[in-house]
Amino acid sequence: MEAELRKLEQDFKQLVDRFGEELSAIRANRPTPKLVEDIKVEYLGSLLTVKQLGAIAIIPPRQLTVTVWDKNVAGPVAKAVEAANLGLSVAVDKNLIRISLPPLTEERRQELARLVKGMTEKERIKVRMMRDDIIKKARQQTDEDLTIHIKKKVQEAVDKTNQQLENLLANKIKEISE
Repeated sequence: MEAELRKLEQDFKQLVDRFGEELSAIRANRPTPKLVEDIKVEYLGSLLTVKQLGAIAIIPPRQLTVTVWDKNVAGPVAKAVEAANLGLSVAVDKNLIRISLPPLTEERRQELARLVKGMTEKERIKVRMMRDDIIKKARQQTDEDLTIHIKKKVQEAVDKTNQQLENLLANKIKEISE
């Protein structure tokens, strides 16, 4: 049962890490390469991501640049970024693509805050389901005293994970409201 507890803690850590990556891909008022790096671009008959076709840089306060390695792909990259409907404006200058983020409206900030709160709740639900699964297994495999001990350990891991999710949420909401 100890091995299953360690696996659960590892699963929780992976869940928090993945969720942090998901949150970083959501646009706030600051540019981040995650906004555009995974956008698919049709190039030479195959689909490649923006990060495979060029280097992405941040130019504060609200601009990204993509320096493509082949100037012939600048147009397709710009079209793919525009087609992603992220509300970004794109300008091409030879092999340099400038991507500008317009300032967020108050309505859009509230919408993004609701979105990240909903995403966080989905992660909490996953945590509870994982907790319930391991407690169910513990009840089937062990005696009552050990089950109580396992429940306590699992709940500590759940509380820690929920606190980490809450911290990620608070940081993202703060970032959105800046």
